[in-house]
Amino acid sequence: MAEFLPRLDPVVHSEWTKDAPLSREQTERFDRDGFLVLEDIFSDAEVAFLQREAGKLLADPQALEDETVITEPGGKEVRSIFKIHAQSDVIGRLAADSRLAGVAQYLLGDRVYLHQSRLNYKPGFTGKEFFWHSDFETWHVEDGMPRMRALSMSVLLAENTPDNGPLMLIPGSHKAFLTCIGETPDDHYRQSLKKQEYGVPDEDSLAELAHKHGIVAPTGKPGSVVIFDCNTMHGSNGNITPFPRANAFMVYNAVSNRLVAPFGVDKPRPEFIAARGEPAAITPVTGLLMEEALA
Repeated sequence: MAEFLPRLDPVVHSEWTKDAPLSREQTERFDRDGFLVLEDIFSDAEVAFLQREAGKLLADPQALEDETVITEPGGKEVRSIFKIHAQSDVIGRLAADSRLAGVAQYLLGDRVYLHQSRLNYKPGFTGKEFFWHSDFETWHVEDGMPRMRALSMSVLLAENTPDNGPLMLIPGSHKAFLTCIGETPDDHYRQSLKKQEYGVPDEDSLAELAHKHGIVAPTGKPGSVVIFDCNTMHGSNGNITPFPRANAFMVYNAVSNRLVAPFGVDKPRPEFIAARGEPAAITPVTGLLMEEALA
């Protein structure tokens, strides 16, 4: 039977100071709600540069590592491209940008590395939903992430509207861990990256969370960044509009929270989904994110 367990780890692992990359109010909001939206941290030129790179990657998926390209369930449209920071110098530079990695270091109170990266694309008319889930449940059970000391950052590369299947979150849901019923099958990732059916919460518990905390769907223009805690309950609807949705997605984990053996399956998920071994700690990079900076 599913149950709510108290969270044992802090949400913000650093004490706020005037030198912090977030304001005190932003820090307190992330701690309270489990997510935060940052706007206008990238210039229009930087956003256009990122959009061009995303377009190139999506236009030629055959040039990428085959196993990293995930298509929509029942279709051929690209849903996600994993390990994208290692396949694109532009996305690699984005992941190391101090405006992202520096914030992750502050919130997690440690050096950070990329547990996972991907380019997400929800095409117009055919982009499928992704059911409610807490990432930590999967990362703990299938990857071996010991504690709740990780977070995700979604850099919007297209307008996120209330209509085109934006990310939805339940604010405050990160304060308790909801156990999921059922045993995770071997190689679950082959199915879950298209449509997740295991490691998802039951409807009664979800209803309890939603009635208690409400549901929000942050919208924003390209270049906005949505940060959310590893235990925040989230999901998204399908996109039946003609307007596609795309984002560059990075998962930062604390170096001290590196993966161990999975806690619920015999075989961990492959490296392109969950980085194992000695973490490659990120050194945050400052400066404009432009082509000349990558030369």
